[in-house]
Amino acid sequence: MDIKEEALHYHAKGRPGKIEVIPTKETANQRDLSLAYSPGVAEPCLAIEKNVEDVYKYTAKGNLVAVISNGTAVLGLGDIGPEASKPVMEGKGLLFKIYADIDCFDLELNTKNVDEFVRTVKLLEPTFGGVNLEDISAPECFEIEERLKAELNIPVMHDDQHGTAIISGAALLNALEIVGKEMATAKIVVNGAGASAISCTRIYVSLGARKENIFMYDSKGLIHPDRDNLDGKKAEFVNGSRALDTSLTDILVGADVFIGLSRGNVLNKDMIKGMAPDPVIFAMANPTPEISYEDATSARPDCIMATGRSDYPNQVNNVLGFPFIFRGALDVRASEINEEMKLGAVRALADLAKKPVPEIVTLAYGNTNLTFGRDYIIPKPVDPRLITTVAPAVAKAAMDSGVAKFPITDWEAYKLELAKRLGHDNTLSKVIETKAKQAIKRVVFADAENVSVLKAAQVVTEERIAEPVLLGNRETIMAMLTEHNIQLSETIEIIDPKQPANPQEKALLEKYTDLFYQKRQRKGLIRSEAAEAMTHKNYYGAMMVETGAVDAMISGLSLKYPHTVRPALQIVGPRKGLKKVASTHILMTRFGPLFLADTTINHFLNAEDIANITELVAEQVEMFNIVPKIALVTYSNFGTVPNGESAVMMREATAILHQRHPDWMVDGEMQAHMALDPELRQQFYPFSKLGAERANTLIFPNLSSANIAYNLLGEATKMDIIGPVLLGMKKPIHVLQLGATVRQIVDMVGIAAIHAQLVDGKKR
Repeated sequence: MDIKEEALHYHAKGRPGKIEVIPTKETANQRDLSLAYSPGVAEPCLAIEKNVEDVYKYTAKGNLVAVISNGTAVLGLGDIGPEASKPVMEGKGLLFKIYADIDCFDLELNTKNVDEFVRTVKLLEPTFGGVNLEDISAPECFEIEERLKAELNIPVMHDDQHGTAIISGAALLNALEIVGKEMATAKIVVNGAGASAISCTRIYVSLGARKENIFMYDSKGLIHPDRDNLDGKKAEFVNGSRALDTSLTDILVGADVFIGLSRGNVLNKDMIKGMAPDPVIFAMANPTPEISYEDATSARPDCIMATGRSDYPNQVNNVLGFPFIFRGALDVRASEINEEMKLGAVRALADLAKKPVPEIVTLAYGNTNLTFGRDYIIPKPVDPRLITTVAPAVAKAAMDSGVAKFPITDWEAYKLELAKRLGHDNTLSKVIETKAKQAIKRVVFADAENVSVLKAAQVVTEERIAEPVLLGNRETIMAMLTEHNIQLSETIEIIDPKQPANPQEKALLEKYTDLFYQKRQRKGLIRSEAAEAMTHKNYYGAMMVETGAVDAMISGLSLKYPHTVRPALQIVGPRKGLKKVASTHILMTRFGPLFLADTTINHFLNAEDIANITELVAEQVEMFNIVPKIALVTYSNFGTVPNGESAVMMREATAILHQRHPDWMVDGEMQAHMALDPELRQQFYPFSKLGAERANTLIFPNLSSANIAYNLLGEATKMDIIGPVLLGMKKPIHVLQLGATVRQIVDMVGIAAIHAQLVDGKKR
């Protein structure tokens, strides 16, 4: 499946689109409904009638943003119309929700008339707490935003203009600081004169740049006072200090800064060689920058380079700004988003880049030296501190500039509230993928004669998460690739253990047979049985991992779990000193990831086993730079059932863990709801070592209860699930659950790759 088909399938599968409305109050019975609607709803209506500001108290207005477009300037697609813009607007709403917990309605207006657009949005003002304008062509976008800001009493921002300006402004401040230059004296060349370029240049001026040092170019050349074809806001940045026909190459001589907001490959190496020492080059055209990172850094090794791409340092990404700008504006009920608030966001982002980077960010990017400098001038999108840094800065700027109607008095409480709005669920998935990319590992797919597995292989190849090796019949696999339009390189390695394709594969099969026979000959295995076993993909794949031919294995999609785990245990086995391996499933809850164990391996356990499994799961949780908060769950709370078998076992296991790890946040035995409700637990059991924390790791007394729990929770709540993650193996082998989706397979490949990186690290 190519990206076109995959994208269409993604948007159409299940419930079409990417967003839905979910009730936030109880609706279980007639009493609830009578409160939600008639007659109970009359009471908040009357309260709002008396005091219109109570609309923020009794409705969703205070957390609701309209994402509004007319589809005249969509991404790189141009004027495609309001209906065609709707997927983009839904996507913007999705980003608001996952990054800042802001609800959105997308509105696509069928008009190019500025008056109609403004009037329509103005009529909708009572519904929303803020308006995000999106993908509106210039110069109309300038007039629409200016008029709406003047006529509405809620915050309005055209992100296409201001988003890139805010992020690049922070990056430019830091870049100039690193090279020891001043904003006021820097010679700045801006290639591009659209809405984003105008807004970026305006904010640079607000940060101290001087217009006489700024040279802006559009497709017709230098923005010069002698030109009679300057539309929109271009005239704001005319510069007549150079001749009208001065080329981009000539103007770059001696320039300190190049800002690209135009199109790909407009610069070459020779053009930037004439720039001043330590040039700052922001090539922000997407997906192809004005000059490639490789060309820029090879021509000017002394440059500081930023692009709009995630695969190079210093990504200028709007998601660093707009969710948190609106979050801060909404939380103080700002009447507008003004220049002071935008500059507050700029300086907050610039300052955040100078602070020590959290471990979860360094884990994601595989760089323990991710510190303020030439390759790190702006924060990374996975940084969990963005919401607690940028939103308060924007809120404070709104208060200081007099546009906040609901000022914040307790900043620490506000930051705590912000932190609680978002769990680590999305961050965790991003960390898995990003970390895997840092050192590409070879992962063998033992179930390659499966459409979902082949689609996952395409994804991990294209996203550079891993290098797949496929086990199965070559003809069958190639036919499936063709039938389902799955695009994999013709050079991808495909091995059929049943039918070796050449003498080398035959010799390897013999070698693997001998090794397996040597491992199992004193456990009743004869050589002919070893030879037969090696023709099976799970045995062959496990031997590839054991011998180092690949770094990890993914299997189990088409076989029962024991049939995949058994070869792994027989050939690779557990780490030295471990008697049992275990597994965990990760549920992506709204409070963050919830780890459940042991969900697939061990049927019969004792207290020592429970303690050992807990240690394995805690190790996995810490691998994601999350502090384990562990509850050993059963049907009893701290001795309320004194003689129950599993209660006693969990009680004894807790005692073992307290002795081994006195500083851990681990406790039991307790009921599951008590583990997840810290207020209730503190009320009745204030002595618990979990304190005021919600457990993020649940350890169950047996396989049955753990397996039922993750399946029930996942299906009943439709939460995303990663797993089962096999723990305690000497080398990474992971077994997929029956019916795993392509997304789940990709996540498991990412985890396998990370485990392989850790194995390599221990070897060194």
